[in-house]
Amino acid sequence: MVPEAPPVAAPEAERVWRPDFVLDLRALIAPLRRGKGDPTFHTDLEGSHGGELWRATPTPEGPATLALSRRDGEVRARAWGPGAAWIVDGVPALLGAEDDDAGFVGHHPLVAEARRRMPGLRLGATRTVWDQLLPAILEQKVTGTEARRSFRELCWRFGEDAPGPTPRRMKLPPTPRRTREIPDWEWHRAGVDQARRRAILAAATVAHRLEKAAELRGEAGRALLRKVPGIGVWTAAEVAQRSWGDPDAVSVGDFHIPSTVGWALVGRKLDDAGMLEVLACYKPQRQRAVRYIEASGFRRPRFGPRFSPKDYRTY
Repeated sequence: MVPEAPPVAAPEAERVWRPDFVLDLRALIAPLRRGKGDPTFHTDLEGSHGGELWRATPTPEGPATLALSRRDGEVRARAWGPGAAWIVDGVPALLGAEDDDAGFVGHHPLVAEARRRMPGLRLGATRTVWDQLLPAILEQKVTGTEARRSFRELCWRFGEDAPGPTPRRMKLPPTPRRTREIPDWEWHRAGVDQARRRAILAAATVAHRLEKAAELRGEAGRALLRKVPGIGVWTAAEVAQRSWGDPDAVSVGDFHIPSTVGWALVGRKLDDAGMLEVLACYKPQRQRAVRYIEASGFRRPRFGPRFSPKDYRTY
């Protein structure tokens, strides 16, 4: 006899939600995924229909796994874990329902055309801070390849298993408490240098207070994050963009963005000051303009070698 498959655990919370705007599920969630090997994510989405997107995340009520699928204009959300009800309640915010682009004008042709072509580009909000802050600090002053590798290794070794019947084994980011317990040699093994390690540990010590930033929002929320040693304007902006969908949080200090914005909008390379000057006409929605530039497919000219990754595990 062929053994029966074990029963699939029923979701602990679920809802069906119909957005009243154009929804691009894949584009909305993309900024939250830290590379293809991100153990907190799984997706088999197929265009506008079919497949599901899975995300494991901490919530104020405890860990949760969220599964999202879309069909006939509706989003079906299912969730497991202690934070299931909380995460399902926040699905509209996660998918951009609270994003307000009123008053935004595409002052540059590339931005205006990108907005016309991509009406589904919205800024979603996770409403959580720690799960966005940890990978943002890991991304400080290193390549994306290095940062994603470190995040992956920390999740696999120190994160809890995601609750629910996930399609493959998934992990949550390590909790602030577990992060503080990671021994020095494990940080080294994960390729995290001392500067980023200090910033992560400082943030983990006050992580419960930093969640307030998602309620404060805007500059007040970013200022709260910057009170932690090792968290500057760039890191605070990266968290704000994802945690509360901040439309004005520009990633000042980024290795690529000023140059990309400069070549896209004025045809030359810019530094941070020049980028902010060019984007001033979009305030208080400068980050929205950057997102349109990035989503447009524009690629700046390359004139030199790429920034080489460093493997801190060999130091």
